[in-house]
Amino acid sequence: MGHTAEPSTDYKKMYEESLLENSELKQMVSLLKEQIRLLTHKRFSPSSEQLSGQLSLFDALELSADDLLREETKIVDIKGHMRKRTRLTTDKLPDNLPVDIIKHELNESECNCPKCKAKLHKMGEDSRDELVIIPAQMRIRRHVRSVYACRPCDKYGTETPIVKALMPEPVIKGSFATPEAIAHIATQKFMMGSPLYRQEKEWMHHGIPLSRQTMSNWLIYVSENFLESIYDAMKARLIMKSVLHCDETGWQVLHEEGRSAKQKGFMWHYRTSGDSEEQIVWFEYQKDRKGIHPQTFFKEFRGFIHCDGYKCYHNLHGDIVVVGCWAHLRRRFDEALKALPQKERGGSLAAIGVEWLNRLFMLEREFKDLSPDERKEKRESLSKPIMEDFFMWADSIGALPKSLLGKAVGYSQTQRGYLRAWLLDGRLEISNNRAERSIRPLVIVRKNSLFSNTLGGARANAVFLSLIASARENGLNPYEYLVRVLKEAPTGASVESLLPWQQNRPAVGSAVQNISSEDVV
Repeated sequence: MGHTAEPSTDYKKMYEESLLENSELKQMVSLLKEQIRLLTHKRFSPSSEQLSGQLSLFDALELSADDLLREETKIVDIKGHMRKRTRLTTDKLPDNLPVDIIKHELNESECNCPKCKAKLHKMGEDSRDELVIIPAQMRIRRHVRSVYACRPCDKYGTETPIVKALMPEPVIKGSFATPEAIAHIATQKFMMGSPLYRQEKEWMHHGIPLSRQTMSNWLIYVSENFLESIYDAMKARLIMKSVLHCDETGWQVLHEEGRSAKQKGFMWHYRTSGDSEEQIVWFEYQKDRKGIHPQTFFKEFRGFIHCDGYKCYHNLHGDIVVVGCWAHLRRRFDEALKALPQKERGGSLAAIGVEWLNRLFMLEREFKDLSPDERKEKRESLSKPIMEDFFMWADSIGALPKSLLGKAVGYSQTQRGYLRAWLLDGRLEISNNRAERSIRPLVIVRKNSLFSNTLGGARANAVFLSLIASARENGLNPYEYLVRVLKEAPTGASVESLLPWQQNRPAVGSAVQNISSEDVV
């Protein structure tokens, strides 16, 4: 009988190499498909991290990391139809708005009974409320100052005294700018996201040719002369706190010495935590993302900082404890879940990871009204076991390192020590979402305004963003706060008295005025 020839060593080697190459190509195709599905979801689907599958491993609510800490939605029965009702969708007029009461009465000749002609008596009233909008009004405020002289001195003396009536100094000498106009421009740009070129068109619509360059000059002038001292005082107070949040995002400056227009700078963001009575939100422009900037800012700071996984925050001095962000970890598992085909999501490892993390966020929602000491105790007894079980599960699943699931697991491993730090103090928060929420207005300004022209403009942006965001966090109306500051700062008011948390909440008039129906056109 003939014998089959054994395959040559070269043939075996080529076969094994082809199998290995085929396996690597399959893995690469799988990773690319994962990326395509995730990018498609980001482009065409809602950006919320809310889940949509049938996940029930822990009976966790299918909510985003932010939603898990909010007040839950109530479902009510309205005339046989089940509807969701939340306080965000309930329209209601505020109680502190001015009220104009319009009386509707019968004429004397109409106050007789239509049946027996007897005199009618008033048995009651019914009413309805309407919201009236009065568009912004432009007007000129002209200061006319009387000048006095002495006639006898003018006639007989060698000198004639001239006496002028007192008149308030302008916020910008030689300009028709007012605190109200500057505050309007600033809040429109930094709170409503309306860039100066759009405001230029709005002013022109009202018949006032006010250029964007003039508006920019106004903002930079008042920032440098009146607001920077408040801004610096806010920083000094901020680093005295013991719990802070921090983040950073890109910001482009076109004309910066030694740098091309295409090079991107960064707005660094620092703010107080929820435990602070004085809420401070502070932005600072720097030309790059190097670690020297947080090292300089935190040089005198002692305490806890919430941050993401950026390494520069992990190289600070030893009196700082870095607290990791569980929302960033959850987002990675959520992206791994969204990158799967729809039919494979339910019961997948990514879905299980999201549900583990949902349990921690749900417990945080339960703990939100507790004192720091009570919250720390509850976390030790309820959250810590879940956290440790999650880490054991993540280490055991053997996810491919380059896959989205593998990157999520890798993040949980490299950031583990920082993620555990959240249990050290009841004042700490499970995520850095507080910083991300307060940085969103800056992102909107960047999207609409695109860039700053000069370094001075970038710093003015940081100053205005800081004051407006801090005013909002302390319950102030940013427009009224800026008007007050720009009226009082030029007169020499102390910086301490102008800090956002030192201001009383602006009172909105609640006077009720009676108006007859004849007064209404």
